[in-house]
Amino acid sequence: MSTRNLTIDRLAPTKSAWRRLADRDSLVRRVDWVLLLAALALSLIGIVLIYSATRNRTEITGGDPEFFLIRQSINLAIGLALAVAVMWLGHQRLRSFVPVFYALSIGAILLVFTPLGTEINGQRAWLSLGGYTLQPGEFAKVAVVLGMAVVLADQVDAGDREFPGTRAVLQALALATAPLAVVVIDDMGMAMVLSMIVLGILLASGAPLKWSLGLITAGIGAGVLVWALGLLDSYQIDRFAAFADPSRDPSGVGYNTNQARIAIGQGGLHGMGLFNGSQTTGQFVPEQHTDFIFTVAGEELGFVGAGGIIALIGVVLWRALRIARESTDLYSTVIAAGIVAWMAFQCFENIGMALGIMPVAGIPLPFLSYGGTAMFAVWIAIGLLQSVRMKRALTV
Repeated sequence: MSTRNLTIDRLAPTKSAWRRLADRDSLVRRVDWVLLLAALALSLIGIVLIYSATRNRTEITGGDPEFFLIRQSINLAIGLALAVAVMWLGHQRLRSFVPVFYALSIGAILLVFTPLGTEINGQRAWLSLGGYTLQPGEFAKVAVVLGMAVVLADQVDAGDREFPGTRAVLQALALATAPLAVVVIDDMGMAMVLSMIVLGILLASGAPLKWSLGLITAGIGAGVLVWALGLLDSYQIDRFAAFADPSRDPSGVGYNTNQARIAIGQGGLHGMGLFNGSQTTGQFVPEQHTDFIFTVAGEELGFVGAGGIIALIGVVLWRALRIARESTDLYSTVIAAGIVAWMAFQCFENIGMALGIMPVAGIPLPFLSYGGTAMFAVWIAIGLLQSVRMKRALTV
C-alpha cells in the first residue's frame, strides 16, 4: 500500500468524527454555547470576587485564605455535573419525576423548622447537615417552575385546549402556594422570588390576563395585611426602614447599604484594582461574599467591570428568552420563562439593593454569590434551558 493511501486511511476516521460533530443533531450543534459560556464566565468571576472578599477574613476562613475559593470551586464543579445530568436526562424525561422532586422540596423546607434547621442573619432558612448548610428554598424554585409547567401544559400540549383552563391555573397556583406559604414566614426574599416566578409563568403560559392581575392585587393586599398585623420580624422592618431613609441610623440598620454604596462609589470608572479595594480589604461591607458580592466588583473592577458583569447577565437572560420564544410546546416554554423570571428578578433585586434602589432582602446574586445550594439550583436551571434548546434544535 502506498504512503498516500496510508495517510488517507489515517485521516478518514478524523474526517468522520468531524462530520459527526457538524451534523445537525450532534450534541455540539444543539448546545447553546453562548448561554453556557456566559453562565460559566459569571461563575468563574464570582469565585475570584469571593476570594477577594474572604481572603483576609480569618474569623470565617479559620486562617485559610483559600477556604472559600476552594469551596466555591467545588460548588461550581457539582453544579456543572448537575447541569450535564439534567441535559442528559432531558426535561421531557424528567416530567414524570416532577411530583417526587416537588414533594422532596417541600419536605426539605419543612425540615428547616425542626432541630435540623439553623438560623443565619435572623432567617431560619437553612438545614445543617454534617457541618454543611443547605438552603432548601433554592430547590423549591426549580420545583415550582417544573410543577407549574407540568400542570399548565398538560391539556394544551395534548391538543385539548389552546391555553390553560381555570382548573389548571388553580392547580398550578396551589402548587406554588405551598412552598410560598412556608418560606414567607421567615424568608421574605425567597417569597419575593417565588412570587415573580409564578407571575412570569402565568404570563408566558397564555392563561387569561385576569389571573396575573389578580395575583398582583392579591400580593399587594397580602403585603399590606402582613404590615398592618405586625407579622414582620424586627430585622425585616429595619431593612425596609433603611431603604426608605438611607440616612437613618448609618451605624445601625442603614450600615449595610451605606457601606455598599461607598464601596461601589470608590471604584469609579476602572476600579481600584483586583484585591486592592479598601472597603473590601477592610471588611467594612457585611456579607460581602454572599448578598453583597456585587460591591466587590464595583469597588475593585469599577464601572467597566461591574458593567461587564451586568452585560453577561443580560446575555444569559437574552439566550433564555430566545429559548422560551422558540420552544415548540407549552411545557418547554413555561420552564424557560419561569427561569427567566427567576433570574431576572433575583439579579435586579440583588444589584438594586447594593446600589440602594431596592430594599435589602437577603437574595444572592445568581452564579456569583457564595453558596452551594444557590449554585446547584442555577446550574440545574441552565441544564433545563439547554435541554429545551437541544429538543428544539432536533426539530428545526
